[in-house]
Order: sequence, then structure tokens, then C-alpha cells
Amino acid sequence: MKKLPVYTVSGFLGSGKTTLLVKMAHELKNRGQKVGIILNELGDENVEKHLFKNQQVHELLNGCICCTIQDDLVKTLKAFKSEQSVDVLLIEGTGVANPLEIKDVLLSPSLIDDFELISMIGIVDSSHYLDYQSMFSSSKEIRSLLKEQIISSDFIILNKIDLAGEKELEKVKKKIRSTVTDDVEIYDAAYGEVPFEKLMENRHAALTLSEEQGHHHHHHSIGTIKIENPQIMDLSELESLLRDIEGLIRAKGHLLVEGTMREMQYAAGKAVLSEEVIESEKTVLILIGQNLPADKIKQIFVKSHT
Repeated sequence: MKKLPVYTVSGFLGSGKTTLLVKMAHELKNRGQKVGIILNELGDENVEKHLFKNQQVHELLNGCICCTIQDDLVKTLKAFKSEQSVDVLLIEGTGVANPLEIKDVLLSPSLIDDFELISMIGIVDSSHYLDYQSMFSSSKEIRSLLKEQIISSDFIILNKIDLAGEKELEKVKKKIRSTVTDDVEIYDAAYGEVPFEKLMENRHAALTLSEEQGHHHHHHSIGTIKIENPQIMDLSELESLLRDIEGLIRAKGHLLVEGTMREMQYAAGKAVLSEEVIESEKTVLILIGQNLPADKIKQIFVKSHT
């Protein structure tokens, strides 16, 4: 079954996310694509739903898509896949969402075979970005959130350049460039005007390792490696091996432990198993990180034909 391509759009409050999302959905529809849209709001009503007339829109209200209503996101994604009624899926988080948490859901063992994360698009309001970086006009939480949104982006749109001066733009670009790797493109825009082909580029790295072969798609600094049917080991050994993988940020999987299938989560050097047994027919390990050493990982986790 073909994976459903997914694009996420993130950015701080007022950066222009919805304007961009409307443009993307409209152009996709004009090109004969059936579009699914997930809109997230912190409140109990989305006043912008009318902008997406005749589109398949699912609203996730009263919470942030990345934390309090994460289970709702999983249910919504599964509904889109089971209905098989769309060709491409667009997800807009709230202005205070950490996109890495959305990515975390899409790359979970139960969803990774059904959805393909194509690009995580980040939008920055160039006319207010420096104000948000100031200790005098913003909070530590806002500065941290903005950094998370930028780090997680595969493509950054520097929006509202018509409202910022030339020197201000130079400072903004320098600040952003110091946060992201050289392969992340920063594109200047006003009113969210970005060439459609540039928005649709496949910018996310994905690699599947199996006993037979590995499939490369694109090379980017932040990527994902999926290991099918990994070597069985105990939790402490797995934790030790994961700690030694340079560039690893997160890991998760469905693993067979002492005869039962459990969900494993790894972050900040610690691996934890779920208490409950899960229903899964196959073991899988998913690694997320920066410039992950694929050959070394395959040597560790993929069964050899000896």
C-alpha cells in the first residue's frame, strides 16, 4: 500500500502559517490532488475553517497537537489512511507547537509504514523575529519554542520581508543560519508567496534497513532510519548501544522482550519500555537524528545471513 505523503507547516503566532496553507491546498486542488488538512487550535473553535471550502478538513481543538491531544492526532491520521480518500496531507500545528512532537507521531511504529513525511516547513515573521529573541521583550519559553520550530524545519520561509528593513533582515538570517545546518534552505517571501515546486520538494531524509538492502531517498542532516526485524537484545544492552550512536536524538520501536511485544521509547540517554503488551506482528526500531551513521547502525542491528 502506497504511503500517504505529509507536509507539516509550523511557525510562531502571526507568522503566516494559515495563509501559506491556503495557497498550498488551493494549488494542489487545481492540479487534481485530493487534499486532507489537519488544523489545530488551542481554543474550542477554529475561525479559519471557512478558508478551506470543499476540502477534507479535520479540526483538533482545545489543546496542542504535540501534547494534550496527541492521541486525537493519531486517531485522525488513522482515519485518513483507512478512508484512503486523499492524495496528500497537510498538517498545521498551533503557533506554540513543537513540530518535533508532530514528527514523533508520524514516525511511530504504528504509523511509519502508512505515512511519508515529505517536508517540515517552518515560517518566520522577519519583522518581529528579533523582538522575540530579546530578553527584554519576550520570555525564555518563547525563545526556546522559536528555536525548536527552526531546528525541526527542513525548509524555512522568511516571511513578511516587506515589513522588515534590510539590516534587520540580515540580522535575522544570520541568527537563523547559526541555528540550522547549511543544507536547510532559507527563502525570502512576502504574503507567503513561495514557488509551488519549492514548497513540494521532498526534503526529509528516510532510510530503511533490512536484511536484504537499504533504500536511500535523500540526504539531509536530520533524518530517520527504520530497522525492520532488528536483532533481539535486552533493554540495558540496547540503551548502551543507542548512547554510542553519534547524532542520535530519539528512538522508538516495537520490540519482543521476554516473549512479549512492548513499545520502547528512547530519549536523553534513557530507554523505557511500556508496561502494557502491544498488538504488533513485527518488530521494528526507528532512529531519529543528525547525520546518522547508517553503515554502523546496520552492522549493529540488522541480522546477518550467517
